[in-house]
Amino acid sequence: MIEFRHSVCPHDCPDTCGLLVGVEDGRVVSVKGDPDHPFTRGAICVKVRHYPERVYSPLRVLHPLKRRGPKGKGEFQRVSWDEALDEIVDRYKHIISDLGAEAILPYSYAGTMGVVQFHAGHSFFNRLGASRLDRTICSAAAEAGFAVSMGAVPTTDIESTVDSDLIVIWGSNTLSTNMHAWPFFLEARRRGASIIVIDPYRNRTAAHADRHLRLRPGTDAALALGIMHLLIEEDLVDHEFVSEHTLGFDRLRERAREYPPAEVEKITGVTEAEIRKLARDYGDAAAPYIRVGWGPARQLRGGMAVRTIALLPALVGATNKKGGGITRSTSAAFAFNMRALLRDDLAPSGVRTINMVELGRALTELNDPPVKGLHVYQSNPAVVAPDSRRVIAGLERNDLFTVVHEHLLSETALYADVVLPAATSLESTDIYRSYGHYYLQMAKPVIVPLGEARSTLSIFQGLARRFSFTEDCFNRTEEEIIQEMFRTDSPYFKGLTFERVAEGRPVRLNVGEGIFPGSFGTPSGKVEFYSRTMDEQGLDPLPDGTPSVDEEGQGRFRLQLLTPPKHQFLNSSFNEIDYLRSRAGRPTVMIHPLDAVARGVKDKCLVRVYNDRGHCYLFARLTKDTSPGVTVVEGLYWPRFMPMNRGINQLTSQRLTDMGGSCAFHCNLVEVEPAVEPPIRPNAQAIIPKTLSSSFISSACLR
Repeated sequence: MIEFRHSVCPHDCPDTCGLLVGVEDGRVVSVKGDPDHPFTRGAICVKVRHYPERVYSPLRVLHPLKRRGPKGKGEFQRVSWDEALDEIVDRYKHIISDLGAEAILPYSYAGTMGVVQFHAGHSFFNRLGASRLDRTICSAAAEAGFAVSMGAVPTTDIESTVDSDLIVIWGSNTLSTNMHAWPFFLEARRRGASIIVIDPYRNRTAAHADRHLRLRPGTDAALALGIMHLLIEEDLVDHEFVSEHTLGFDRLRERAREYPPAEVEKITGVTEAEIRKLARDYGDAAAPYIRVGWGPARQLRGGMAVRTIALLPALVGATNKKGGGITRSTSAAFAFNMRALLRDDLAPSGVRTINMVELGRALTELNDPPVKGLHVYQSNPAVVAPDSRRVIAGLERNDLFTVVHEHLLSETALYADVVLPAATSLESTDIYRSYGHYYLQMAKPVIVPLGEARSTLSIFQGLARRFSFTEDCFNRTEEEIIQEMFRTDSPYFKGLTFERVAEGRPVRLNVGEGIFPGSFGTPSGKVEFYSRTMDEQGLDPLPDGTPSVDEEGQGRFRLQLLTPPKHQFLNSSFNEIDYLRSRAGRPTVMIHPLDAVARGVKDKCLVRVYNDRGHCYLFARLTKDTSPGVTVVEGLYWPRFMPMNRGINQLTSQRLTDMGGSCAFHCNLVEVEPAVEPPIRPNAQAIIPKTLSSSFISSACLR
């Protein structure tokens, strides 16, 4: 008989879905949405519906493994946990003795969004004195840009948007990456609202919108300034709100004069008529709302792009209007007490910090000391990190000792010296916050861990014991840590208790309908059109519409490359599921017919996409869904599932964004040409650990 148990989706998605997991005879047999979750309401994405296939994948790592062949070949032997941990500790001690603890680098990110397991290694590496990792790869530019304008504050509750009369989705493929927002937007449309999408290509969401404004990549700030120009020129400004709650309006007015619609059309490719209509619709709306995605921030000037977009609601007083405002992230409301989990106080002073975007450089160039130990968990850098040719060159170093804890034998795990079997979210305890809604939920194991899998926290506590670390943070259970996290004076946690959350049902934070308080989170307490902080740092204190440009490729490569998410994948996750990979289809590059004809490229033919950093092979998809000069590659396929075994991040740069130090994944120039080399089948023998039967290899892996 199937028993349904409550759980939470752990993946890096704003929706943080409530789940009902069907368990029969101790085995997960189904995953469906929890209809009682107030935000996700019983719906889950196609990816998570196939979660049992992830838990029981033939790629699942069930026992500690030690490398016995060349790096990258996936040749391992099974060892005991004691052997594996002793090997790690022995190698780390030798590295520390020779070069110091800074020669060890942890590398992790959002393989799980569970707060405990996400941060489980921080206290260990702080105590060890290892190099610190600046975890900026995803949202740091957006966070920094938004904070300059409005502060690091919670943003508009998506549930309230049913009362909006104009919804602008800016740089977000909502139907693929934030699907539970869509029903609220549809309800607003039913009540009379229009849905407008601003995006460089026609994705699923743009196809379902009332209007789609297709701007050139990297010109978001210019478009926002063009809208501001018209709002001010046509006196569509809420002067009372501006007077009471903003700083620097007179200076903004002067800057906006530099961006008349005719000039903005030249910069953005959006017609003057479209700009004028959007600005007037936004200014005339009773409750205009913006959902800003992560796309605009993944440009070299991405922080400025988000900063500029974030100023629009203040001009019309939208944050004070029911249904209006702006959503970037809700995460600021989840103000846990993180001290007991992070233990930053244990780190020696002056320890160097390495930006995770620059992993390739760190592994191949860094000295004094060089990185000799790499510890990877909750991430797959061989696939997700930019400039992957450099990353893989580093991972191939014989003098680099690499540890990976993983659920699956990922691309990164193929290069590991030791692979540790990690428990999934269905096998461990954690608490989950959201960056798309205001519900908190705790999940406990619904099944016992498969094989010898252990939680990330348990793994680091085992290492801490072997290093004789005695601090109490290395002995606490997940539940004890979560209880400590609830010792916070945040007003959003008023009335919440650990006992209530421990019941496993979603609990709403103490967040009211009007999320923006009387003052904002900036130094002035106001929305800052003019930022004194930026001025003091020698930066432009006003919004600036200068487009993002890939200087390295200018004059040699003529096509801009965008790498947005694929509907069937989540970053590099879910590649391992045959059905989803089949639905995703062959890895393709979307190219405008005019660009294809100029290069002799035919539809569905194999092409080589290249720049100075590397090259990969994809199948051409000729389409007018993108614009001339812009190519789009959706999805982060593992290289083993791509022709010639080369991933798309061969082409992306390690350059950092203007704010936050994020990766400019969407600011890279490339060229495309018909492939002259025949495609090579994926290396099937590198798919499954040699300790598992090759009979598990799916025929889909060999296509």
